[in-house]
Amino acid sequence: MATPQEKLAQALDALKKLQQDKNIVVIKASDLSDLHKKLLKNNGFIKEVIKGWYISSRPDERDGDTTSWYMSFWDFASAYLNSRFGKEWCLSPDQSLLLHSGNRIIPTQLLVRSPKASNNVVSLLHGTSVFDSKLEIPGTTIRTSRNGLELYSLEYGLITVKTDFFTRHATDARACLAMVKDTSTLLEKLLEGGHSVVAGRLAGAFRNIGNKKLADNIIRTMKSAGYDIREIDPFAEKLPKNILGMRETSPYVNRIRLMWHMMRPLVIANFPKTKELPSDIDVYLQEVEEHYAEDAYHSLSIEGYRVTAELIERVRGGNWNPESDEADREARNTMAARGYYQAFQVVKGSIKKILEGENAGEVVDDDHGDWYRELFSPSVTAGLLKPADLAGYRNNQVYIKGSMHTPLSPDAIRDAIPALFDLLKEESEASVRAVLGHFIFVYIHPYMDGNGRIGRFLFNVMLASGGYSWTVIPVERRRDYMAALEQASVNGDITAFAQFLGGLVKEGFE
Repeated sequence: MATPQEKLAQALDALKKLQQDKNIVVIKASDLSDLHKKLLKNNGFIKEVIKGWYISSRPDERDGDTTSWYMSFWDFASAYLNSRFGKEWCLSPDQSLLLHSGNRIIPTQLLVRSPKASNNVVSLLHGTSVFDSKLEIPGTTIRTSRNGLELYSLEYGLITVKTDFFTRHATDARACLAMVKDTSTLLEKLLEGGHSVVAGRLAGAFRNIGNKKLADNIIRTMKSAGYDIREIDPFAEKLPKNILGMRETSPYVNRIRLMWHMMRPLVIANFPKTKELPSDIDVYLQEVEEHYAEDAYHSLSIEGYRVTAELIERVRGGNWNPESDEADREARNTMAARGYYQAFQVVKGSIKKILEGENAGEVVDDDHGDWYRELFSPSVTAGLLKPADLAGYRNNQVYIKGSMHTPLSPDAIRDAIPALFDLLKEESEASVRAVLGHFIFVYIHPYMDGNGRIGRFLFNVMLASGGYSWTVIPVERRRDYMAALEQASVNGDITAFAQFLGGLVKEGFE
């Protein structure tokens, strides 16, 4: 007779086969036997979303931990809605455009349309839900499937959304508009439906983002077909020229440029004014070095490493010996501390270049890969990581524990990171480089690990470019720090993050 441990092992084996052989993240009740479901649920390996539907989870997740759910949300939505409605469903026009623009933030309520719907709210985990509306959906020619989700096409979504979408989701709307390279498909639907009011709104929207050609083409074509069309700008503010790249095909690049434009004045308003650059570079670098121990303790502790002052001093003093000391060789915390010390020295070199007159954005673009490699090379040397882990940007999707923000896909990183460094090179205000450089770097999350530490290095290097002192983000204020990042990532409001960082810098002044 099998022991309880053997029975759990058999259940785990069944779960593993589902995850690997069928690439299943979301589990239907019929995928597993009743015994396996009970064992896996009781031991924390799966979590029930609604009756008959489960997601994979970790046994060490605490009550209220949202990580496994936020990681699984879009996969669950796809599996559940396709199972329930077949292909006769579609997300709302608003949600469709958000996904087209690259916005994969977890919605509190997912709005779904289907002729098979029952106008019902299905409550899910952690305060999220699905509301299915019994409505007709677009035909297959004006719908599109993306990662198993049925969406309005880009053009039909722009035609169908209400005017308030352009004010409530201005960044997303502009990112979608910038993806339209030709008005043929738009005009076909506008003319077929006699949408003269919508045509005027879209013409105004295109002119707002600087695309005069498409705006004029819509106006002229609708007028030539006999429609009385009045152009109206649906956005609350005018967009300055050259914010968006009209030839840019990646919505992520335009999203980042728009975020930078919208957030920039809020950073300037909530951050101490730039100081003069130090006249003695060596003295400034010595002051940076004096912050090493404090910075290493707090930055590593924010990431969950157990770091002591003694360990930091051993690393700095060269008393770290993984070759002969087994405890050093095996300690994950020690490897993190050693890597932090090595990276810190390279970061000081980057600061020196900037204070000697090099462009801050160009220096960080050139050097941030070295920071990353130094951060993790001790772990590779000790065999805790594979050499391939030093290769560079990630090739897999990552998630941030407890966050409704989903970092960019691996493919999007290759477009987004160069856009960030271009903005850093072009930016004249050091405070903006510091705050938005840090925020957007962790928003993109280009590495499998170390994004927070690299982001805080970037923050301090950009502070140096404005004459500010090195500023430590204390672990005691981790909750405020993470909440401000979440507010910026999910709601697009940088105010709290700028005030938080600006307050720390001001405390350093005083």
